[in-house]
Amino acid sequence: MKIGEVAERTELSLRTIRQYEDSGLVVPSAASEGGFPLYTDADVARLMVIRRMKPLGFTLDETRELLTAVDRLAADAPDTPGELDPAVRALLVARVRGYEQAAAERVAELRAQLARAEEFANSLRARLT
Repeated sequence: MKIGEVAERTELSLRTIRQYEDSGLVVPSAASEGGFPLYTDADVARLMVIRRMKPLGFTLDETRELLTAVDRLAADAPDTPGELDPAVRALLVARVRGYEQAAAERVAELRAQLARAEEFANSLRARLT
């Protein structure tokens, strides 16, 4: 699919998608005959990971680190040249678990902030009635 469709599906701007391309976070899977980037569903899924990490305060470097770990784990195939050493695999799994824990903590913080904001809005509303 073309970048415009990807932008619609991900709710990211064209500029943001291109920024992620320039930083190496996502690489279009193909190119059209005219040289325009073409994306697959896997590319869209990768962009959605990036999009979900951003509001949680993860940096681009942290996002890159997580995506690299996930990519390496996904490529791990037993009894092939791509098979990961067990220690490396354990390290990558621990890294992904660390990001999962950090995301859960940040979600909890955001929920607490939202609860405080709702209390504030309700207190203002009560003063108006």
